[in-house]
Amino acid sequence: MIEPGNSTTSTSDTGPTGHGLRTARGRTSPLTVGVEEEFLLVDARTLRVVPAAQHVLATAAGLPHELHAEGTRYQVEISTPVADSAVTLREELAALRRTLARAARAHGCRLLAAPSPVVALEGPLHLTDDEPRQREQHRRFGALTDTLVSCGRHVHIGTLDVDTAVAVSNRVRPWLPTLIALAANSPFWGGRDTGHSSWRAMAWSGWPSAGPPPHFTSTAHFRRSVQTLLGSGAALDTKMVYWDLRPSGNWPTLEIRAPDMSPDIDTAVLQAELARALVATALRDITERVPEPALRDDVLRLARWRAAHDGLEGFGLDPYTGVELPAADLAEALLDLVAPELAAAGDLDHAAKTLGGLLRDGSGAARQRAAFARRQNLDDVLRHLVEETENF
Repeated sequence: MIEPGNSTTSTSDTGPTGHGLRTARGRTSPLTVGVEEEFLLVDARTLRVVPAAQHVLATAAGLPHELHAEGTRYQVEISTPVADSAVTLREELAALRRTLARAARAHGCRLLAAPSPVVALEGPLHLTDDEPRQREQHRRFGALTDTLVSCGRHVHIGTLDVDTAVAVSNRVRPWLPTLIALAANSPFWGGRDTGHSSWRAMAWSGWPSAGPPPHFTSTAHFRRSVQTLLGSGAALDTKMVYWDLRPSGNWPTLEIRAPDMSPDIDTAVLQAELARALVATALRDITERVPEPALRDDVLRLARWRAAHDGLEGFGLDPYTGVELPAADLAEALLDLVAPELAAAGDLDHAAKTLGGLLRDGSGAARQRAAFARRQNLDDVLRHLVEETENF
């Protein structure tokens, strides 16, 4: 087992604690969590993507939900309400998926919780082109907009002011590669095996505003970095700050954007549990003035690529040392690091059980490849994904 950097399991009586923010009256305010999940809509018979988002969302209108359009007409998004517990989060995810699945079926569609359509798209790309912003994005970035037909999972941890979110970002970012490996679910893209477990992570890296965030020396440094992206033309607006991790532009949260979309709900909850525990650990260490372990940006970028390539079944790089280690060891090191905060939130048993299941049964990418191996047929992969997606 590796040593995952400096940490401590004690908590302070004042300031940030391991499971929330101390209020003015000295009571603990738990860290909250919210999740955004993006889905592809596929024809129920052919399992090919269809630009039916507008119709599906119209059918779902008026139902208890948080459903939204996405960058293309093939996609829809759910956003959970703010949750204090993983149990509540799981219930919300299941309810939203059921609502969306019913609306999709009303139009002859099924949900596909996959980062890519798996097979190549046929015909022109259907962007949400009724929005001027989408048209300008396509005009400026050209073929890069093809990667918009991909789905991720965004986890929001709050409540954090921007100063705190920036400081926490520095301490969370070494573990982004491990989060990518845990969620890896895009081995097939454009009709072929890419040789990567998370090709979405690689494809998305083509955007000039994507990838690991910088180490920020201050909130002013963070704001200058954003302004540099805007001023250089690398981003149309702050919504296009596509870093794997960022202080949210809309909410008082830190938003983790690196992981692939995966079909099973328990993996989604695991990502949220780990993200919240990482933030809680960072808050505690900041309060106790635990020094940040040294981290080289070039090693972090290589660790990110290795995680996207190997996923959970191969090897990864210790982001602090660059030493090659089994990805499973890195995942267990992350669990060990944040175990005190998981336990404080009541999440440790679920997180340990879900991680154990992934290590035993394989990541999403491994399960896709197993489905393909039976007949060498990508339709089997699509059927597998649809069935896992709708297993509420």
